[in-house]
Amino acid sequence: MKSKAEKNLKPAIAQDYETGEVLMLAYMDEEALRLTRGTGKAHYWSRSRGKLWKKGESSGHEQLVKEILIDCDEDTILLKVEQIGGACHTGYRSCFYRTIDGEIVGTKVFEPEEVYGKKGKE
Repeated sequence: MKSKAEKNLKPAIAQDYETGEVLMLAYMDEEALRLTRGTGKAHYWSRSRGKLWKKGESSGHEQLVKEILIDCDEDTILLKVEQIGGACHTGYRSCFYRTIDGEIVGTKVFEPEEVYGKKGKE
């Protein structure tokens, strides 16, 4: 069963505003959306940690928001962003860096251990 907080989450797709490349999927609640709109930097709700987080708060790999769109049902958010560094905690520019068969098709832009140490993802 979903918690009260999870019931208010909307999927948020981050897309490169120049190329259209899909960078990642995360979730936003009202507070994350308010902070994103107010600061111009992407904020999300971490389901695993149960808290708000600003993209890049530990890595420095921020998302500068250029435009925010919502779908026709108003249940999915599209952020068109300028990605600073990599979007994926594994070091790739996009979280969608491999095919379903495991072939790497994306570009690795940083080494996670150098950014996060042994503590893991942001």
